[in-house]
Amino acid sequence: MYAIIETCGKQYKVSEGDVVFFEKLDTEEGKKVTFSNVVLVSDENKIQVGNPYVKGVKVEGKVVSHGKGKKILVFKYKAKKNYRRTRGHRQPYTKVEITSIKTATAKKEVAEAKAE
Repeated sequence: MYAIIETCGKQYKVSEGDVVFFEKLDTEEGKKVTFSNVVLVSDENKIQVGNPYVKGVKVEGKVVSHGKGKKILVFKYKAKKNYRRTRGHRQPYTKVEITSIKTATAKKEVAEAKAE
């Protein structure tokens, strides 16, 4: 089972147990994160596509750590003008481990199991 979620202005394909690097999220390490903007969910047999999002589906994850990516050098240069500038940039990220993909049908099955 996998899902495509939309967060930080990008779309990510995730499944349970994956470790994904997102742009910096405002959540502390060890806390739980819920992504409700699910674009697509694929089960073993069927695929649900949202318009724009699938209703009743949430992806949950746990924040593992925060950090910065590799340094990227930005070099500006203008020919024949003696203009040169070098700047560096390190993009902050949040490392998230996907714990579960909760669908509406899975919630019904859990409720029925508790009722029995």
